[in-house]
Amino acid sequence: MRLVFSISLFTCLILSACTPSPKTTTDIVEQKNSGKEILDLAIAKHGGARYDSAFYQFEFRGKTYTFHNQGNNYTYTKTTLTDTDTIVDVLSNTDFKRSINHIEVTVSDSEKTKYSESINSVIYFATLPYKLNDPAVQSTYAGEQTIKGKNYDMIRVTFSAENGGADFEDAYQYWISKNNHTVDYLAYNYKVNGGGVRFRSAYNPRIIEGVYFQDYINFKAPVGTPLDSLALMYEQNRLEELSRIETEKVLSLH
Repeated sequence: MRLVFSISLFTCLILSACTPSPKTTTDIVEQKNSGKEILDLAIAKHGGARYDSAFYQFEFRGKTYTFHNQGNNYTYTKTTLTDTDTIVDVLSNTDFKRSINHIEVTVSDSEKTKYSESINSVIYFATLPYKLNDPAVQSTYAGEQTIKGKNYDMIRVTFSAENGGADFEDAYQYWISKNNHTVDYLAYNYKVNGGGVRFRSAYNPRIIEGVYFQDYINFKAPVGTPLDSLALMYEQNRLEELSRIETEKVLSLH
C-alpha cells in the first residue's frame, strides 16, 4: 500500500522531523474506505445477498461443480466421470471427503489440500466478486483507468496470512466499471511453480436467478510485469491468450 504525504518543502526545512498532516491521514482512510465501498457495490451488482443462500451447478472443462452457500457455511462438490469410475469430491467449511463409485475413500492430508484448493479455485473465480468480502481480504483503492473507452475504478487486493489460504502472497487487481459496477477485468500474479502473471477479460455475461455469471479470456504476461501495466498491454494486443475460462450449463438448484 502506497502512502502519499503532502508536506511543503518549507515545513520540511524548518522541522527536524516531518509528520503527515491530518488532511493526509484522512485522505488515506478515505482511500481505504472507497476501495471497500466499490467492492461492496460490485458484490451487490453480481448477486449481493443472493450469494448467501446460492445453490448452483455448472460444468467446467468436462467436470460438474456445485456450490451451496448457507450463511457462513458452504458445500462445494466436483464430480469427475471416467470410463470406469465416478469420483465425487466434497469440500465444506469443516471438511473434505472423496468417494469413488459412491464409496468413501481415505485420502492423505496432502491430497486433501490439493483437491480442496482445486475445487475452491474454480468456485472462487466462478462466483467473483463474492469472496472479496472475506475477512482475509485486504483491499486498496488503486486509482482510475480507461480501457477501450470505458472508465474503471481499480482495486488492489492482497490477503492476510491468517485465513488467506496457501496462496496468500498472491496479489490481485480488479477493474470495476464506474457505470454499472461489474468486474470487467482482473489480473493477478502468483509465486508457485516459478511465478506468473495473468490478465482476464470478461465476456458472455448473464444473470441466472439473480446471480451474475460471466466467462473470461485468460492472458499471459511476462513474469514480473506490474499489474498496473496489463490494461495498456491488453489494448495494444501485447498479451498472449492462454485459455478460455467458461462456466457452462449453469443451473439454479433451488
